[in-house]
Amino acid sequence: LHRGLVMSLSGSGSLISRRNIKLDSFLQRSMEGAVHERVRASEPCVVVSDAFNKVYMHAVLSDERVYLTEHKPRTLTVAVSFRRVRGIELVNDLPEFLSGRDRDHCQHIRILYVTDEPATRTFDWLRRDRGAGLPLVAPPSRRSSHCPTITHNLEGGYPAGRGFEPTLLRRSFRSAEEVRSASESLCPEPLQAVRIHRDWSEEEVRMVRPGRSASCPNPDTLGLLPHPPTQPRLHPPTQPRLHPPTTSERMGSVLSRLLRRDCGGGGEQREAELHLYAVSQTSRLHLHLQSAWSSFIIRSTLLLDPLYRRKCSSSSDSTPGKRPPIISWERTAHLFAQLTSELLQDGIHEESLYLLLQELNVAAQRNVALRRLFWRSSELCVFLVQTLEESLHGRQSLSGAYTADQLLLSTVVVETLAVMFRETQAEAARLHLLSARRGALTSRILLALICDPLTQSRGFVMYSEVLLSEYLDAACSLLFELLLLGHESSGCFSADDLLSVDWLLRVVQPHPHLLCFITHQAQQVVLVLSDLPESDLGPLQAVLLFQRCRLLLACLQHSSLLAQHLRSHMREEFRYLVKTPCAAETLPPHYPISGQTKREVELLLTLLR
Repeated sequence: LHRGLVMSLSGSGSLISRRNIKLDSFLQRSMEGAVHERVRASEPCVVVSDAFNKVYMHAVLSDERVYLTEHKPRTLTVAVSFRRVRGIELVNDLPEFLSGRDRDHCQHIRILYVTDEPATRTFDWLRRDRGAGLPLVAPPSRRSSHCPTITHNLEGGYPAGRGFEPTLLRRSFRSAEEVRSASESLCPEPLQAVRIHRDWSEEEVRMVRPGRSASCPNPDTLGLLPHPPTQPRLHPPTQPRLHPPTTSERMGSVLSRLLRRDCGGGGEQREAELHLYAVSQTSRLHLHLQSAWSSFIIRSTLLLDPLYRRKCSSSSDSTPGKRPPIISWERTAHLFAQLTSELLQDGIHEESLYLLLQELNVAAQRNVALRRLFWRSSELCVFLVQTLEESLHGRQSLSGAYTADQLLLSTVVVETLAVMFRETQAEAARLHLLSARRGALTSRILLALICDPLTQSRGFVMYSEVLLSEYLDAACSLLFELLLLGHESSGCFSADDLLSVDWLLRVVQPHPHLLCFITHQAQQVVLVLSDLPESDLGPLQAVLLFQRCRLLLACLQHSSLLAQHLRSHMREEFRYLVKTPCAAETLPPHYPISGQTKREVELLLTLLR
């Protein structure tokens, strides 16, 4: 790995900004295993909120929540869930309670969210009664609203990926019928279904939880983790009480219920703020927060689509009150190795390759463990990139257009690669692989996925026009994931900004079809937002619009060539055809991604003027 890498691998396999063995050990004891494996970052900072006033704590970031714990960790508290977040801002100010170098280097992050909690200090009253050990603080001094802010721009922090709670992996998804039916509906005559003979059997594994923290033995108060209703509890149920609960235990239960209330609960919601002051000049907490929040709203929006939710049913449609079956890590590794060996066999037929990749794609969407395994061996990733290079660019039809087989195979490869990026930000092997040999594999991915969107028009192949459009959608999603990687990698490497957004766009700049590719993505945004549709955008279309806006913003902010091209060729279309009210009417308000997408559209219109 490049010498300039400042992140290190913690003992649990998660990437944490600065290794803190004591904190990581505490998190292992306090969190469920599946949650701890997906801790993205941990960083010390000064906290100001309804419950804390200028308290030096650790902020711990997972895929779904921000946690807080004391600087010498004793208790773990959920500060905010991403489902409640309405904005994350980097505030441009100098905190008066800091001095010297800390004040000059401080990064002030403001998280805006909604809560059902009343504005009273119930939280601290309960803590005082329980003697939980967290410092008692006065009500926080609210920061004036006129502070200048830097909001939602790609330079200051835009991400990364998405994810699902991994619980189940099914080999061929009970049978090969699901894959075959999907492929038969998409494949032209040359790609006929091939029966997949393997069977992913379901196997329930009881997860044994490590011992609880000695400083907080009460399971009602430890962690205070408000699990969504669809998430399985991975630890055994607590034993029945043999004695009446004490006053302290009753208070702990009340606090637990308060913190577990979902955003859909009763009561009037109010806006609240969580202020994090990172005192390190090299802090990347804001980048991690933007990445995690974007990933969460993307995942939550996608799960509103019935077909997508059914594909991920193992993690999202579990029966309430019933523990879903869990595939063990060992069995997942065994089946993944088996599938990998079949994909890498010599002389594999194109039809078989297509169906095996379909199987890998759907299985990866259902199981994050498989995605982590994917990055731990370079063989399969290199094979997918090579397949894309050969399929899309290695051969052409006599007319010069892409064949249906080429587009189908290329699309499933690109979609599979995009899935592998989701929820694997904390997997150190991913960064190792993508940064090796000065980002050689990443460069190959970038150059392979860009194609000429006008090829089919010149070839008059009407059927393949639809397939090419689907490929271009998939290519945009994968490029979005790579840009998220670029933002997360900013500041990790000391030389040439390896894997940064600037570096990624420099790599693709010489591609002969880059300008046409970017123009196509911009035209799709105009097409969606120029006229009021007969019906709202579906969840998948809403996510794609968000990803396209982020791609265009990256081009405008990080590449002078692409910025000049977009302003020269697309400024008039955006000025006269795209109206912000159209975006508001096109995107349903109940989509988690709608609010952020509207802000991206407004910023895009501003930068294109």
